[in-house]
Amino acid sequence: MTQRLHLVFGGELLTPDKTVFKDPNQIHIVGMFPDYASAHAAWKAEAHRTVDNAHMRYFIAHIHRLRDEAQPASATEELGS
Repeated sequence: MTQRLHLVFGGELLTPDKTVFKDPNQIHIVGMFPDYASAHAAWKAEAHRTVDNAHMRYFIAHIHRLRDEAQPASATEELGS
């Protein structure tokens, strides 16, 4: 079974019209989720929690899209096997 991992993260942006973080050291990592539905629920909760700050943005990163399963695993990945 293929995992579809999703990372939810966010923070304060320099301006609301760009996706450049004001302080990358202060990025809030909400968590890693095993499916889009649970990632979306976490994203929605954080977005609603910070709705009064126009500079705050949360994102869902599709971690599973960063991997190409057809490519051989790196040495680091093979250590976990």
